[in-house]
Amino acid sequence: MSDTKETESYTTVELTLDNDEIIECAILTVYEAAGKEYIALLPLDENLEPNEAGDVYLYQYNETEDGEPDLGNIEDDDEYEIAADAFDEWMDSQEFDESDIEE
Repeated sequence: MSDTKETESYTTVELTLDNDEIIECAILTVYEAAGKEYIALLPLDENLEPNEAGDVYLYQYNETEDGEPDLGNIEDDDEYEIAADAFDEWMDSQEFDESDIEE
């Protein structure tokens, strides 16, 4: 991750994939699961709109001594399940909160 920017509705980061492709992603949330922090990123298209596939990337999240974000791959299937379940719960709570506002 090399750059963080603010748009009208979300903070974005540039993410460098394993194949050296650089994509712009919106930060959906940073959350905790099983004592570790994770970050959920939503890839954006060239117009900074969410991609049509709706994929979300989950990474381990830490901060360096300088306070810079440091992302790590989730290598273990069990750890990924824990992180994904916690993200799903967060998404469910967001939908619930939005429906409360609309009423």
